[in-house]
Order: sequence, then C-alpha cells, then structure tokens
Amino acid sequence: MSLTRRARLRALAKINLELRVIGERPDGYHELRTIFQTISLADLVEMAFTPARRTKIELADDLHIADNLVTRAARAAMDAMRLTGHIEMRLTKRIPMGAGLGGGSSDAAAVLLALPALAGRSLPMDRLSQLGGQLGSDVPFFLLGGAAVGIGRGTELFPLPDGKPLPGVLVSPGIHISTAEAYRLLNSRLTSESQQNKMVTFQSRVWDGGVSRAACNDFETVAMERHGSIGAIKKRMLRAGASMALMTGSGSAVFGLFSGSAQASEVFRTFRKEKAFRFSLVGRARFRAMWWRTLEGHITAKVWPPQDRKER
Repeated sequence: MSLTRRARLRALAKINLELRVIGERPDGYHELRTIFQTISLADLVEMAFTPARRTKIELADDLHIADNLVTRAARAAMDAMRLTGHIEMRLTKRIPMGAGLGGGSSDAAAVLLALPALAGRSLPMDRLSQLGGQLGSDVPFFLLGGAAVGIGRGTELFPLPDGKPLPGVLVSPGIHISTAEAYRLLNSRLTSESQQNKMVTFQSRVWDGGVSRAACNDFETVAMERHGSIGAIKKRMLRAGASMALMTGSGSAVFGLFSGSAQASEVFRTFRKEKAFRFSLVGRARFRAMWWRTLEGHITAKVWPPQDRKER
C-alpha cells in the first residue's frame, strides 16, 4: 500500500483594493495601509508527500526560477514539523509574474497550508503566519484569504466581512516595475501632512467596505509617469463602467470591477489584444471551502488551518 498522499492546489492571486504608503520605517521596510482581496485567478500546485528518512524536495516548473518560494516554504514547513520526507511538486503558473498579484507568495502559502495535512501533522495558524512572514510580506495574507486590512509591512492582518463576489477584468501589460525603485521614487513625496491625510482616507475606504471608485494606490502615480499605457488601461476600464479600477501592488497589472458578469464579459472582449483575464472576488468563506474540498480525505472538516483527520 502506497504511503504517498497527493493534492492539487489552487493558489489564488490577490488584488489591492487600496494601497497607501505612509513612510519608511527604522527597519528599512515601509509602513503600509492596504486592503487585500483574493480573486479567482490562480496558479496550480500539484504536490505529493511520501515519508522518508531524509528530506528531499523536488520541484518541476517551466520557468526554472532559482530559489523558488515554493521549495523554501516546503523546507520551512518540514523543519517546523521536525519531519523528514520526499516532497514532489509541479508548479503551473497562470498568474502573471511581477505584476503585483502575489503569485509567488500565494504558491508558498499553498504549500504551507497543504503540507502539514499531507504529512499527517498540524501547525497552528500563529506558527504558519510566522513562517509566512519570513518568506515574504504577502504570504501571511494568503493563509487567510478573503478581504483583509494589512498594516505595518502588510503582515499585521485584520479580516473584513465577505462582500459580493463581483466580477472583474484584469489586464497585465507586461511591464516590469522594480518594487525597490517604486519605493525610492515615492520616498521624496512623503510628508507628515500626506501621512495624516492618507490614514484618514484609508479609514474611510475600510468603513466603505473597500470597493470605491475613488480608491487609491500610491504606486500608480510613479508607475503612470513612466508607463502611460497603465493609465490608459485604467481610463478604459472606468469609461466602460467599472465600479472601480486600480493598479494592484507596485504594478503593473490593472483591474476593473463591474456590477454584472455580462458587463465584465463585454469589457473583457475589448481587451482581447492584451493579456487579459476574467475573475471574480473570492471571499473568506469561499476560500476556506475551496481548501476543504481540495484536501478532502486528509483533513478534519471545517477547521482552520486544515489539519490531518488523525494526526500521526
């Protein structure tokens, strides 16, 4: 009888419904205020775990990314569980890279959520969040899903209620924007007055539920100054009737949210010559239900994080 346990994981992308940069911190990071939201666009991670005397981690992916977050996440989880085994993974990328959608972070979080269940162990959420934060600032959010306020580096998270699963259109213009350069350009524009104004408007966005035509991403200004096509995409979304349109993360992907699927489909067709995707917002309840279905047979139903039915 084979001891190998397998799962096919969907690692969802995220968008930022609001993103304000308050200022540089003493530790070299930046103080942020953001609203994260998972969407249905996803990478695929196929994983198999077999008990073994030594740990061996194998990753097959078409991109051959050096020091991939997926293998680092697997190693971190195995060390935290004090466990050895053979881990085989295949990564199929569907989320555009370097577009502000958090694909690499989501892939890593998927491994952190699934591997304990497949290995017959459990890791509490606070430990998973700690491991995630060591891998990247966005990783802890992908352990929770839905909509959440992120402050500090974005790792201090507070859940927001699930909203409507609004349909959307996402366009990735294929422009690489260095996050470090984007922060450098923003630093000269940060003042104490702007900090206070940003925190006040951010509070208003949160109370409004995050979806607002007046939503703001501080990185948009510097991105659009250098790449006019980003601003052009946003304008097209708004003219087509988007309830909101915004660049996500430090760029360069731009998304628009719409009131109905027919409208989203019509707008999607107008971007047929660009790298465009249709998606819907994924709330926390749907996010967790997806994971429970994915790991069915390996976990105790309706517990979070997912755990083995009978921990070995």
